[in-house]
Amino acid sequence: MYNFIYEIPTKVYFGENQLQSNLGSEVKKYGNRVLLVYGGGTIKKIDLYQKIIEELQSFNIETYEFSEIEPNPRHTSINEAAKICREKDIEVILGVGGGSVIDSCKIISAGKYYDGDIWDFVIKKAEIKKALPIITVLTLAATGSEMNTTSVISNMETSEKKGIKSPLTLPKVSFLDPTITYSVSKYQTACGSCDILAHILETYFSRNKGLYMLDKVMEGEMKNVIKYSKIAYNEPENYDARANLMWASSWAINGFTRMDRQPNIWICHLLEHQLSAFYDITHGLGLAILIPRYLKYALNENNVDTYYNFGVNVWNIDSKLPKMEVAIKSIEYLENLFYKDLELTDNLSKLNINDQHFKEMADRICENGIVEGFIDIDKEDVVKIFKKCL
Repeated sequence: MYNFIYEIPTKVYFGENQLQSNLGSEVKKYGNRVLLVYGGGTIKKIDLYQKIIEELQSFNIETYEFSEIEPNPRHTSINEAAKICREKDIEVILGVGGGSVIDSCKIISAGKYYDGDIWDFVIKKAEIKKALPIITVLTLAATGSEMNTTSVISNMETSEKKGIKSPLTLPKVSFLDPTITYSVSKYQTACGSCDILAHILETYFSRNKGLYMLDKVMEGEMKNVIKYSKIAYNEPENYDARANLMWASSWAINGFTRMDRQPNIWICHLLEHQLSAFYDITHGLGLAILIPRYLKYALNENNVDTYYNFGVNVWNIDSKLPKMEVAIKSIEYLENLFYKDLELTDNLSKLNINDQHFKEMADRICENGIVEGFIDIDKEDVVKIFKKCL
């Protein structure tokens, strides 16, 4: 077990109608000029936009808007938003959306104090030294960005998708109202649920087993996502389902379960970021295709105990069965969740993706040599895993 320091100072307003009572006062604490950031027009269709504007107006907050954040957000759009922050002397960022919007807000907040290309932060040409305060209103349970320091953005000019962390970009306040997610489509509900589950799985399948307590927490979280993803998929306005997924989203990746997992390289996320960079696919879908293949590829006699615990404690598979049989069944159960219950595409070929870029993608993932994780992988391993996804 490793030493650690854990601090997560994000203030969370959870539940229905918290927004109308508290958003304006919270924004006002940090400034009078806000940049409202969102993507597309969904928040207008569900009347969320109007509620937010009215709340800001009631506190005489000067509001500017940027509504051009894409899924797999582009650094070019973030540059435009950061420019507005500098020109209008924005004091606080208000992000309304899912992971793409909130991730973008984190880089935008740092871009207020940097005149160059914000991609410089990602490639470590520049360091985030100061950032605007961020407040978020979550509209999709998936990435957990509302309660962590990580952001992932894309550079479509170079086919790169990379993550960056900074404690300065942790949201100050996050509003989590499950009713806002009632309108989320079946497809996005499925992809979001897979994303949440992936965050837990990639920590659970770790070499380090120092804290039994965290294993039990993660097993409970996974059972929660498995149960409520299916309910939310079929009953979009089931409050308990949406609420349990939303809270699981935040806690799956706010650092709590990873405290004693060092090092803990998320190999499936590295693989999926390459898929998204080259093919611009939905992150959760890419993970749903990759994770079962990776788990099959990684399974061996030395690590079968983790699969066995996963099968018995999460899927309730008969503990009397041989460990390897339980391990194989656990992956099959996961596939059934992704491809049958949540009806997601089960291979890359159906997305018109072939092996054209696999070698280049593997070169990028393994640019510094072998990647150490639950199992160590090299370029050849990466290509093999991708090919199993076709």
